[in-house]
Amino acid sequence: MNDPVALARPEIRALAAYEHAAWDPALERLHANELPWRSLSDRSIAGLNRYPEPHPDALAARLADLYGVERGRTLACRGSDEAIDLLVRAFCTAGRDAVIVCPPTFGMYAVAARIQGAEVVSMPLDREAGYALDVPQVAARCARGDIRLVFLCTPNNPTGNALDAGSVHAVVEAAAGRALVVIDEAYIEFSAAASFASMIGRSPHVVVLRTLSKAYGLAGARIGTLVADPRIVALLRRIVPPYAIAQPSIEAALEALSTGGRRIARERIAALVRERERLRAALTQLPGVLRVWPSDANFLLVEFEAPAAALARLHAARLLVRDFTDRPGLGHALRITVGSPEQNDRLLGSLA
Repeated sequence: MNDPVALARPEIRALAAYEHAAWDPALERLHANELPWRSLSDRSIAGLNRYPEPHPDALAARLADLYGVERGRTLACRGSDEAIDLLVRAFCTAGRDAVIVCPPTFGMYAVAARIQGAEVVSMPLDREAGYALDVPQVAARCARGDIRLVFLCTPNNPTGNALDAGSVHAVVEAAAGRALVVIDEAYIEFSAAASFASMIGRSPHVVVLRTLSKAYGLAGARIGTLVADPRIVALLRRIVPPYAIAQPSIEAALEALSTGGRRIARERIAALVRERERLRAALTQLPGVLRVWPSDANFLLVEFEAPAAALARLHAARLLVRDFTDRPGLGHALRITVGSPEQNDRLLGSLA
């Protein structure tokens, strides 16, 4: 099956998209029922009294350049969460289709599937092999015919490891003609691994998710990118609400992706990776630390003899980390985001 859209729900393939007001910034706007005056608090360039561009082409082009793909392969979204939701809604029929998730991993894959009424099939990562993919099990489950989406997160959240490229390729091969393989690369800027977006040309059922929330410091702006075959992008655009991305977010993203903004991002990524390795080495030497897992992300998964006591010490130092002790396979683990040098020093001091 060469057309990945054939896997989508028939009613979505037949859907006529909402027809928004025409977009022509060269003309004065009296067609969209907007107020002609700005709010007193409006500091935006374009004006918040005007609707933003329905599908911001300048932003999509800048994102395509950033990720090294053709313009038609990108869809700007309100964070990766919206991209996940769009995929599940477009490709999963409630009560019939299923998705594969590989825990411990990002929880929104399963949440989006359950909201849609799709079955969630859990294929846990192999902890003893460094949280590796169980390729034979995933491949066998894809062969049953009801899987529509396989979610892979690399580097994985919350374990921090980059999945083996050969294993990912094997899953992509097993899913061909049966399901989309959605590869979430939210943390890849902190890794030496190459993006899987280069696979899309020869494997059109591969979808890659990227975000500006982490490496570009725009978590509050909510700008994610879906990178996919142009036919998938065109299909999903039909179900994206018009004017979905707010004007301040568009302007913040364009500034962050300018030449100067990208240079600053590279410098900060390098600095954070150095801090990550410093923090990892120091944590390994602390009493009560059982294990610090290797990380290709901007966080560390750390196992403690007494995680509750560690949490209490960190709270006393006014530091908040993520408690994963209630998750299968993560019984003694806290996830610690790499902070500034001062924050990392304070964290180490509180645990020492």
